[in-house]
Amino acid sequence: MTLEATINYATPVSYEQVLQTADAVRARGINVEIVDTAAEALEKLTALIPAGATLMTGMSQTLQDIGLEARLIDKAHPWINLKDEMLAETDPAKQMEMRRNSTLSPYFVASVQAIVQTGEIVVASGTGSQLPAYAYSSPNVIWVAGVQKIVPTLDDALRRLREYSLPQENIRMQALYGMNSVLGKILIIEQEPPMMRRNITLILVNEPVGI
Repeated sequence: MTLEATINYATPVSYEQVLQTADAVRARGINVEIVDTAAEALEKLTALIPAGATLMTGMSQTLQDIGLEARLIDKAHPWINLKDEMLAETDPAKQMEMRRNSTLSPYFVASVQAIVQTGEIVVASGTGSQLPAYAYSSPNVIWVAGVQKIVPTLDDALRRLREYSLPQENIRMQALYGMNSVLGKILIIEQEPPMMRRNITLILVNEPVGI
């Protein structure tokens, strides 16, 4: 009988594995930036989005951890934040239409649930509202992720999602809204074809950030 090694999904991988994973992701058409700290991640992200640009963000503990959400709430930034406009809309039908249109945002910033050492990226969503931007519609996608999200195989990535990320997200959602999270849709990014002429960037933070 073969015993599978247990993966601690909250523990960062070695720096050598980070470098190997970054190369594998780049080979699939996705830019990778490696930074040491959450503060450096925010600095790198800020440098990637020009002043005056329009952006949308996905719900993300990682973006809270690096300080982006606080900066957006305080309006201490040079961008046009579509989420401000969307949340200010009181008509549910109009707000839903704005949410759909936000997938076309020139810049879309969020995180991912798992990164495979062979380069695949796994993203999950309750409603799927942000997935069109990742897969096709936004010309500039920026993901921020701690290196604890790196796993050996795609099967491990899906296990991380179901056995670790979802329970942790349930805790967060219960604290915020008194309800569990929903695993509605899963997107696996195998590669970004050059003909798409999009810029997808993964900022890897060499410390645990996010879930």
